[in-house]
Amino acid sequence: MATDTLHHSATDEPHEHHDVAGTKLFGFWVYLMSDLVIFGSLFATYAVLMKGTAAGPSAAEIFELPFVLVETFLLLFSSFTFGMGVLAMNAQRLGQVKAWLAITFVLGAAFVGMEIYEFQHLIHEGYGPDKSAFLSAFFTLVGTHGLHVTFGLIWILVMLIQLYTKGLNDMTRPRILCLSLFWHFLDIVWICVFSFVYLMGVL
Repeated sequence: MATDTLHHSATDEPHEHHDVAGTKLFGFWVYLMSDLVIFGSLFATYAVLMKGTAAGPSAAEIFELPFVLVETFLLLFSSFTFGMGVLAMNAQRLGQVKAWLAITFVLGAAFVGMEIYEFQHLIHEGYGPDKSAFLSAFFTLVGTHGLHVTFGLIWILVMLIQLYTKGLNDMTRPRILCLSLFWHFLDIVWICVFSFVYLMGVL
């Protein structure tokens, strides 16, 4: 009887962990869908207001496409490095997971730094969000994405601390997977921002 009880508890425990991890991932997918609605609303707002320059500068006059291309490549490459980190996690290579996450953090921080520089430059030139409806919509859309990337960077730091203190376990693995979904989602959103806001604005 005692043996059967031990057998059931041993076999049920991995199943319970799997259920918890699956529930977390499902819940995070629901969050991402709600975030998608937010960004969809911001894109729709920008589409309506992009011509409302109020005799101010247009997108083609203020956007520097080569600069934004560097930003884009940084974020795209950070998505690749995060993917390598997930592969390392699946292979139980803790050191590589930490290294790939650290590289992802550096690339993401460089992206945010360039975005802040772009905002400061535009405001210094007199093209702040109060200049026109177009610029207000632009700062809101791009700034919201940048804020999400900043939250992602904080999350990466938290995960690095947890990996150093707890290693790879049933708590840290689902969190890394959720963070991976979040990071790739931001990458996809930025591709839309680059194509719809910057590329269409300049061409």
